[in-house]
Amino acid sequence: MAPVTSPAGKSLTGKRVLLIVTGGIAAYKALELIRLLRKSDCAVSAVITRAGENFVAPLSVQALCEDRVYTDLFSLTDEGEMGHIQLSRSADLIVVAPASADILAKMAAGIADDLATTLLLATDKAVLAAPAMNVRMWQHPATIANIATLAARGVLIVPPEDGPMACGEFGPGRLAEPAYIFDAISRALTPDRSLTGRHIIVTSGPTHEAIDPVRYLANRSSGRQGHAIAAALAVRGARVTLVSGPVALADPPLVTTIHVESATEMRDAVRAALPADAAVFCAAVADWRVAEVPEKIKKSGAPPQLTLIENPDILAEIAKGTEARPRLVIGFAAETGQLAEHAAAKRARKGCDWLLANHVGAGSDIMGGAENEVLLLTGSGSEVWPRARKEAIAGRLAERIAGFFA
Repeated sequence: MAPVTSPAGKSLTGKRVLLIVTGGIAAYKALELIRLLRKSDCAVSAVITRAGENFVAPLSVQALCEDRVYTDLFSLTDEGEMGHIQLSRSADLIVVAPASADILAKMAAGIADDLATTLLLATDKAVLAAPAMNVRMWQHPATIANIATLAARGVLIVPPEDGPMACGEFGPGRLAEPAYIFDAISRALTPDRSLTGRHIIVTSGPTHEAIDPVRYLANRSSGRQGHAIAAALAVRGARVTLVSGPVALADPPLVTTIHVESATEMRDAVRAALPADAAVFCAAVADWRVAEVPEKIKKSGAPPQLTLIENPDILAEIAKGTEARPRLVIGFAAETGQLAEHAAAKRARKGCDWLLANHVGAGSDIMGGAENEVLLLTGSGSEVWPRARKEAIAGRLAERIAGFFA
């Protein structure tokens, strides 16, 4: 039987993954990930940490891998047959799934105190990590800093999902589903460099508009979709400039990120980044800002009277501009009703080439969530992209952009 092709449409025959399984209740999902990789004819070797052995049996992993499982840095047999240096370099990709807070911290600090961390420090191959941990651990400043450090070094991160956890809490920290991790592995192993030589600007996140020196107007955008788009474009070889409003996300690897706060700062950064081949305006830019209030507003017994000033329309300015206009300008529209009608009107009003619209009304978890569902409008018609993780939506958009320039 022919091997199953990856979601990227390419066979993984001849590819080898070294999978590191660390401690955590999500370790059982590593078994399904191995099954998917082997079904695609990808060879898999595995390392299980001592903590990981408490959650998944080495014998089960070995049976699915159809290869040896390694656990001990100082095993004389392993060192005689395949030392940790060779093991770290014999694979095409090293995958850490689940990646505990502990191993992420050790990776960031360069600690090598067991087989897993030693081979991660010794490898010269690409590394992909799929974190899984308690929500408070994931949101701790130390973990956020460690993820940022690893991303800056080029480690590919498959973000965790929101949901209920074994500890009884709810929030981000659940290991991504094996199918999503498999998709990320497949794309890393079969890179598409079709956007090499292209410069693309992406905006992401919300903007914060100051009310006074201590307060601001904002929205619920997390920046997850814009950051995923920037990462997907970079993976395809594009030179990406990401202009991001305030978000609690690590900068994507291989991307030049410019941090801003307000809409005017975002417009200035976008203009400074021109010329570009394409621009993707995913940020949720505030429509209004408050006239300057130099001092903190004090309570006076009555609601304060604020004077609002319209913010610059960054998408329309770039789309309708004649000087240094990118060949492809893409906008986003967050709507609470009549999605198709409002999206079509916005595309015409803004003058952009493509527009992706999504529904963010009551009951929707799109804004700030891990998944998205979009309506794509182009000059030749429209199509619905079904609900999927934002990373998958980003990959699909990157593919369409590559097709535009092909």
